Amino acid sequence: MTINFNTIILEKDARGLATLTLNRPERHHAFNAEMIAELTAAADHIRTEEAIRLVVIKSEGPSFCAGADLAWMKAQQDADRAGKMAEATKLAMMLKAFHDLPKPVIARVQGQAFGGGLGLMAVADIVIAAEDARFALTETRLGLIPATIGPFVMAKIGGAAARSVFITGSLMSSRRAADLGLVSIVATADMLDKCVAREVKTALSAGPGAMALAKQMVQEITASDLDRQITSAIEHLADCWESEETQKGIAAFFAKTPPPWQVES
Repeated sequence: MTINFNTIILEKDARGLATLTLNRPERHHAFNAEMIAELTAAADHIRTEEAIRLVVIKSEGPSFCAGADLAWMKAQQDADRAGKMAEATKLAMMLKAFHDLPKPVIARVQGQAFGGGLGLMAVADIVIAAEDARFALTETRLGLIPATIGPFVMAKIGGAAARSVFITGSLMSSRRAADLGLVSIVATADMLDKCVAREVKTALSAGPGAMALAKQMVQEITASDLDRQITSAIEHLADCWESEETQKGIAAFFAKTPPPWQVES
């Protein structure tokens, strides 16, 4: 069974597997307002559909998810503080919807995953990445901060690892991402789908209720005040958007010129 959206595809099979495919290939599956809303709706459907036992999040093509769509970013630049915070909250609530799913979430990752793409990885329980995939939180290069996805990434990798990748926006290999805890399994390109199929088979051999309770137990034991962290992060993001540095950095990004702080080595 397939549920048709404009920016994603949700398929369900007789085993109880839901496959959620990001479907904006012309934009490298980058998030815009419509995609965020449709992903939220898909998460809500998966939560309430008892026949669904687990979900695989994937995409096709050279990128898993390029982060934020440029047109969506431009709209944020032009919005007032309340508008910026409202859109950031929608993205955060979409990620939280997947984070809170009482069912296993497996992410199949290839190519590039930047910004919000790492957010999706962070809310997945198992991340299987191609060995040639590359990851980055590049927000500081624009004068921004990885705020909206930050609480989810930090919950996954911890504060020390977050500092090592948040502050400079450095590029990560799959091996580096695995060392930090963002990636669970690194696979060769020809083995990526086989590894996903193996994890799906394993999950389908476990009790659905037991899996839900195991996930809940882990979240409770390692719990932090996620809602408070999200609110704080969005406030910091709004402050950042209003700074002169960010305004100059975003303007340079859209003009395709170096930001004023960039120093050539």
